Amino acid sequence: MANSTGNAFDFKLFRRLLGYTNPYKWTFYFVAVAAILLSFFAVARPYLLRLTIDDSIIPQDNENLVFYISLMFAALFLEVIFQFLFIYFANWLGQEVIRDLRVNLFKHMLQFKMKYFDQSAVGRLVTRAVSDIETIASIFSEGLFVIASDLLKMLVILIFMFYNSWELTLLVLTVMPFILYATRVFQKKMKIAFEDVRNQVANLNTFVQERITGMKIVQLFTREKVEYENFRNINDKHRKAWVKTVWYNSIFFPIAEMSTSITIGLIVWYGGLRVVDNDAISLGVIIMFIELAQMLFRPLRQIADKFNTLQMGMVAANRVFGILDTEESIADTGTTTVDHLKGEIEFEEVRFGYNEAEEVLKGVSFKAKAGETIAIVGATGAGKSTVINLLNRFYEINSGRILVDGIDIRDITLKSLRAEIAVVLQNVFLFADTIMNNITLHNPGVTEEDVIKAAKEIGVHDFIASLPNAYHYNVKERGVMLSSGQRQLISFLRAYVSNPSILVLDEATSSVDSYSEQLIQDATDKITEGRTSIVIAHRLATIKKADRILVMDAGEIVEMGTHQELLKVQNGYYKNLYEVQFMAEESV
Repeated sequence: MANSTGNAFDFKLFRRLLGYTNPYKWTFYFVAVAAILLSFFAVARPYLLRLTIDDSIIPQDNENLVFYISLMFAALFLEVIFQFLFIYFANWLGQEVIRDLRVNLFKHMLQFKMKYFDQSAVGRLVTRAVSDIETIASIFSEGLFVIASDLLKMLVILIFMFYNSWELTLLVLTVMPFILYATRVFQKKMKIAFEDVRNQVANLNTFVQERITGMKIVQLFTREKVEYENFRNINDKHRKAWVKTVWYNSIFFPIAEMSTSITIGLIVWYGGLRVVDNDAISLGVIIMFIELAQMLFRPLRQIADKFNTLQMGMVAANRVFGILDTEESIADTGTTTVDHLKGEIEFEEVRFGYNEAEEVLKGVSFKAKAGETIAIVGATGAGKSTVINLLNRFYEINSGRILVDGIDIRDITLKSLRAEIAVVLQNVFLFADTIMNNITLHNPGVTEEDVIKAAKEIGVHDFIASLPNAYHYNVKERGVMLSSGQRQLISFLRAYVSNPSILVLDEATSSVDSYSEQLIQDATDKITEGRTSIVIAHRLATIKKADRILVMDAGEIVEMGTHQELLKVQNGYYKNLYEVQFMAEESV
């Protein structure tokens, strides 16, 4: 990742970005050729204007006048055509590059460990994938090629000016060092300013995304006024960052305009004296030099402006490449592809911590035979959900082994491993899409007939059929159009249609109605039938039906056995838990 410094330009980062133009090299070359041609058209018009004045207007030659005016129209027409092609294909190239870059970025983020997302703000990642990459497009549409074209245009103009009058050219160049220095200082200041702007944009996006997502909490705890003030402060920092760029622009551009005016004054003064003395300089040459001087300084002012755009694009590219350079993916080095597992699971002295300072699992060992249902109980923070996360390789274990059918899961390809494990999480996530698409997740191997058949088998078909448009009912963002119990049923059906070898259930019925709870219980019985299941149990019925119960406390398995066996343990952890948590449920 390129460092964010005050340097005016990062060529290493720029070369890396240019690598994305390789698939479109012919378009790149065409835009470059168009830029070269535009630089020659730039000097053609002032030169034709000089000829028109010296060879037609002053000697009053009407025939030559019509001829030169026709040439000027032709040059202008060709310049307009190539300007159009230049702008169109430069923008087209920019959009192609950011499309490829955005796809690469999203693909890269799909491989990240859960730990990366645990530690990264969603709004910041959205900023990188959307607005930052869009800003990169301006490097090609308004930055790189325009700057290159302007620089080439300035070079051609200078050569042409020297060829026609070295004295007038030197007069023009006396002002050039001053404006070049001002431009250099301006570029450095704008680089720092735009870094601050992008930081504040990311902060603003993150804040707004989190507050909109958590609006219910904001309103429940009457935090509207506090969050409003917080937003005003963040928004004010964003404004101040932009005002800094406006301040630099308001200083630079008047200086550039003044430099142009001084240059024109010098040309008129010196050239006018030479014309009066009947020297070699003609009136046409003076007019041409005034035109050329304006054309020379105008790109210089535009280059500074376009460099702002280029700087913003480079800052955005720096941030995007920062994510692309992040190595936070699970190492998919497995060579074994599993098609269908028996479902035997074994944890051997597994140790793990979400951070190095705190170990969550402390040497956990257990074995689940194929077809068994294992219930895991324990207090919050005991490590129950961590067992599920590690089985799916969302995180890498610190030590020990996790075996499936006797194979270390690190030796199995991630895709085939996760294809054999279906998970029903406590907090169900549904996309803003139809129920059908939320169940199949656009898997072409699962048809609508398969989904309806599975829904009937686990007893949720009637509930779905009662909804408007049934299986094609759009549940909106996060499934807000459904109750928590209904969302849970959809997640059970999603797991069931995938026909997994291993099923993991993080049950949650504390916030669902009794009717949904009964449907969930029936669905649980159906989908656990004949397959290995690991259940984080919150209901007594599920625990009692389990073949074995693992009792966890502070990252360790403290007891293991059937429901009846564990109740016989005097002062046992499970017995105490049962008496406190489950006895009332059983009596009901």
